[in-house]
Amino acid sequence: MLNKKILFVLALCLTISQIQAQLLLDPSSRKVGSVDAIINELYSVTSGKKGYERDWSDFKYLFYPGAKIIPTGTSLDGNHLAKFLTPDDYKKSSDEWLKENGYFEKEINRKIDVYGNIAQVFSTFEAYHDPTDPYPALRGIKSIQLLNDGTRWWIINVYWMQETRTKPIPRDYLPN
Repeated sequence: MLNKKILFVLALCLTISQIQAQLLLDPSSRKVGSVDAIINELYSVTSGKKGYERDWSDFKYLFYPGAKIIPTGTSLDGNHLAKFLTPDDYKKSSDEWLKENGYFEKEINRKIDVYGNIAQVFSTFEAYHDPTDPYPALRGIKSIQLLNDGTRWWIINVYWMQETRTKPIPRDYLPN
């Protein structure tokens, strides 16, 4: 009877330690386990110095199937436009430019709203060609929609607008 109890306790301790080790060692749990983690990872995977190869598999891992990346802008005739890209489209259109120019995005403010398994994040960012640049090359706000499927967070959409002289970032979206 005592041997069975000892074996049971040993087996239980071994199982618990294996689960804890998997959580500590599994990088995906740290990258997509919370809204903060997945947003931080989004900024991390697109940032890098000139010549730096982005980890596009890590980038794609953040996005739910069918997710969209939606930059906006103004055409030469003044119309407001949105371009709908898949994560693969974004990689194809951005990979060479990112390597040739260097690009570092730095989040400077974040507003999060969560309801059940969905989240909306307004993320104010600055972008630099090199982290030592004294001033950002551009600034803007990303609207990021997320879904928690019960296991992890997924990015559904990343939709953004760059700051312009006529559309400065509102004070509410800047750091206090």
